[in-house]
Amino acid sequence: MNNEELRRDETPGLKKRSLELLLKMGWRNIWRNKRRTIITMLAVTFALTLSIGMRGIQLGTYEVNIKYVVELFTGHLQIQRQGYQENPTLQKSFVITDSLRRLVEQDPRIVASAPRLLGDGLISFQENSLGALIIGISPSRERAFSKIMTKIHSGRFFREDTAHDIVVGAQLLDNLKAHVGDKVVVLAQGLDGTLGNYKYRIVGTMKTGSPEFDGGSIFVGLSAAQELLAAGNRVSMVALMLKDLQDIPSVQSSLKEGLAGTELSVLAWNEVLPDLEQSIQLDNVSGMLMLGILIVVVAFGIANTVLMSVTERFREFGVALSIGMPREYLVVLVLFETLFIVLIGIVIGNMLGSGINYYIMRHPIVFGGEYEQVYAEYGFLPRIESTLRPGMLFNSTIATIIISLLATLYPLMKVYRLQPLKGIRYT
Repeated sequence: MNNEELRRDETPGLKKRSLELLLKMGWRNIWRNKRRTIITMLAVTFALTLSIGMRGIQLGTYEVNIKYVVELFTGHLQIQRQGYQENPTLQKSFVITDSLRRLVEQDPRIVASAPRLLGDGLISFQENSLGALIIGISPSRERAFSKIMTKIHSGRFFREDTAHDIVVGAQLLDNLKAHVGDKVVVLAQGLDGTLGNYKYRIVGTMKTGSPEFDGGSIFVGLSAAQELLAAGNRVSMVALMLKDLQDIPSVQSSLKEGLAGTELSVLAWNEVLPDLEQSIQLDNVSGMLMLGILIVVVAFGIANTVLMSVTERFREFGVALSIGMPREYLVVLVLFETLFIVLIGIVIGNMLGSGINYYIMRHPIVFGGEYEQVYAEYGFLPRIESTLRPGMLFNSTIATIIISLLATLYPLMKVYRLQPLKGIRYT
């Protein structure tokens, strides 16, 4: 009776008993060479621990920096007139209508909103004149929206929307050779093309770590900016703060649907700050590449282990084939052995990787000294965070399993093609 006849004669009960037997044999076989098995398990454990740890740190650090930037001033979403992002001019300002106000206020996922008016101007003190970005904000709205008012370096923030008090970037103040309390003249071209100028008193300076803000920004009250720029009750944008970063796509889609047919658009933070997104993507790609190289190296180790285990048992397999054991059963047996090794390494790796991420979540790594200055120079928080996203653990686990199974294809093919006589004679 040959192998084909054996397969035809098998009943479902026999197949189930055969599967259970193969599972037991696979478990016992991996411990026939304990040292080799443990080394392979440790390799899988190390790769997965490092993979989960690095991805957790990457994603956690991205999240905390994105949160820091959007809460500082940008917001999760911005409502702008179409084309403003590419060409920010006063001509692309708009009036906040009642329907727009209701659309924003009725969405429970939006926790705060802040209207702003931006324009270009010239700030002068004595003989010094510098170009600057005029940012009109409402102090009461910004206080509930962003953390920009907490970045006061000296002095204070103005309290009234209509007051002729301003806050300037710390570097801009140094470049003007002025001091807090001095009066300066701000000149700007209004929406109607006329030139307007007002005298303001510097009540404070701001230091955010961003060269754009610190070296060329003037914060004034929204009403004062609208008066200076002859903009009436128009604004350049409405910044929105959400409950969670994960709500951005759904809220953006909802607002776009509500604003259909108007000249307004809804931009997410990554569309407003493309440079930040590109820097995150670049760092993410480099991290993924390093992890990919690590997993591939471990895959070669698994392939080597399985191939050695299979090769040294060719005589055993040849005898099993000669007495009628289907060759598919041998393939399944070797596959079970590989899965046992990989799954044990995956379980331990997930536990260790999750433990590392949890510890860093509870105890973030905070940099000081020169590193703190470097991070602040680029507008990032000088700290390393982590996260425990379920998707991160799932993706790392699935990637490890797939790479491990691909690594065993060659040894499995050698087992499947093995002839009984060649196997018995193999030395």
